[in-house]
Amino acid sequence: MYRICKCIELESGHLLSKHPGNCQFPHGHTRSVELVFAAESLDSHEMVVDFKAVGEMIGDFLKQFDHALCMNTADPNYAKFREIYGERIIPFQDGDPTSEAMAKVVYDHAAAALESAKQGNCPYPVRDCVRLERVRVWETSSSWAEYQEI
Repeated sequence: MYRICKCIELESGHLLSKHPGNCQFPHGHTRSVELVFAAESLDSHEMVVDFKAVGEMIGDFLKQFDHALCMNTADPNYAKFREIYGERIIPFQDGDPTSEAMAKVVYDHAAAALESAKQGNCPYPVRDCVRLERVRVWETSSSWAEYQEI
């Protein structure tokens, strides 16, 4: 099995409404988001998939998280924050925007984008055999959360 990993860094804030400690307050992280793709063979360019294709599939989606604040829509202050900061507040529907939740959101988007790219909706070719293996979101240099489908 061949694997590639594309890592994208961004500055991202969140607050965890359900957290009993300081994480209930707005704070930020320099996050690294890793996307791992796999295939049993290489393409005619000796690649699993071009890194540029991965950037095309996920880059704009991840940009929305950069210098934005992720919030639980059930947080009592969500509406006020959204009113003041608009699209810089990223909603997490009735759940805290933990790194685990972010990894799932990114995975779901990347999986859908990969399927679209396989249909030719990407300037770089993506073979049908390429699969998204997992998404890992680093919250700090020593802590990460990961999502993958079994």
